[in-house]
Amino acid sequence: MIGLLQRVSEAGVSADGEELGVIGPGLLVLVAVERGDTQSQAERLLERLLGYRVFPDSRGRMNRSLSEVGGGLLLVPQFTLAADTRKGMRPSFTPAAPPELGERLFSGLVQSARRRHGEVAAGRFGADMQVRLVNDGPVTFLIRVPPG
Repeated sequence: MIGLLQRVSEAGVSADGEELGVIGPGLLVLVAVERGDTQSQAERLLERLLGYRVFPDSRGRMNRSLSEVGGGLLLVPQFTLAADTRKGMRPSFTPAAPPELGERLFSGLVQSARRRHGEVAAGRFGADMQVRLVNDGPVTFLIRVPPG
């Protein structure tokens, strides 16, 4: 499972003219599910997202986690992150999970996040979404929990 984590001062996602989710300061995470991923990978990714130290402490060092600062979490499904781009001029999506598995694991990730963290918003799986953000820093990290 892949998470492209971005520290934001604000972010939002919409689809078909409908606002799906908005957060203030926190993390926007684009999420891809890969073939072979299970709920175990989703839980490990969530653990890392909530605990990853990307927020500044009193000395300005990235030493505080989302759980510590109580910021928002916006999860947006993005299967293109799982693309194989190593050769040619067109991505291969073979590494991405089938849509049914991707949707199930993404939905499970969102539900777990809502149980464990305060402010959680999410995009809609399979939708043509518009994502807007103000990247704070900018601070962006690629987190990957390899398939089992």
